[in-house]
Amino acid sequence: MRLNVCAAILALFWTHAPVLAEDTRRSAIVDIIGAQLEAFQRDDAAAAFAFASPDIQAMFGTAENFIRMVAEAYTPVYRPRATTFLDLVEHKGRTTQRVLFTGPDGKQVVALYMMARQADGTWRIAGCVLIDPIGKSA
Repeated sequence: MRLNVCAAILALFWTHAPVLAEDTRRSAIVDIIGAQLEAFQRDDAAAAFAFASPDIQAMFGTAENFIRMVAEAYTPVYRPRATTFLDLVEHKGRTTQRVLFTGPDGKQVVALYMMARQADGTWRIAGCVLIDPIGKSA
């Protein structure tokens, strides 16, 4: 009887393991993006920059350059009125988290956060593209 119970538990685990892994991956990615958004709210350039991938960090050089660019070009991300995490998708071969932002002007945009898995297994933000909610580039 115990063997049957153990077998049933293992079968249940293995059939749900891909879903659990996906939930864990999405949770980690949402945590990273959320932490960067919190850093933007505090104007903590160093913390926000730390969530960017090494390629993004190399592109901007300093945390100050990075946060200045975000403040100027990504206002809905930098100072959102509202944020809603949507789905995690594969977009052009990259793991991409979709996030709906309502900007300070009340307009909505969808941010496509391209994520990069690091050698240590953590995730970093490797790029962000804004599109309008019906699919056109913002």
